[in-house]
Amino acid sequence: MNILQNHIQALVFCAQSPISIEEIQRCLTESLQMEVLVSDVLEAVESINEQLTGAGFAFQIYAIGGGYQFLTKPEYQETVSTYLKHKSKKKLSASSLETLAIIAYKQPITRSALEQIRGVGCDYAIHKLLEKELIEIKGKAETIGRPVLYGTSQKFMDYFGINHIKDLPQLKDFASEENMIGEVAD
Repeated sequence: MNILQNHIQALVFCAQSPISIEEIQRCLTESLQMEVLVSDVLEAVESINEQLTGAGFAFQIYAIGGGYQFLTKPEYQETVSTYLKHKSKKKLSASSLETLAIIAYKQPITRSALEQIRGVGCDYAIHKLLEKELIEIKGKAETIGRPVLYGTSQKFMDYFGINHIKDLPQLKDFASEENMIGEVAD
């Protein structure tokens, strides 16, 4: 049973998102070339968690999102959140933020249209935004040369806490009475 546990740990560890019991069972049956039952997988996961709980490890296998995933135990949340806070402090430059705002409000938009609005080249800012996965390629424009169209990603939505692009603040949300010129018409 130890070999089964090791294979399960390897699968859960390498999976980028929660891996289902059925997926674990299919992979093990194929790679070990023997029939592995779902009950065997469940039993092995329980056994792994008993070992991880008793041995003082900082992580465990948790059932989450319809599958299983290694996560740190709740008592280490403060340490992990401190690390993530420091990691996220790598802020975007002013030019990247400006480029991101234009993409968010004008999407889908081509690089040349972005540069026309900003008045400067946007290659580096686009590269950084793609790297941080805040924007993504949405397709190609139906114009000469078929330039790439950029738009915001799901990570952008998650980061800014919005569900839809319509939730972005509008200009009227920023306008205040003290910024108005003249008197209000009756």
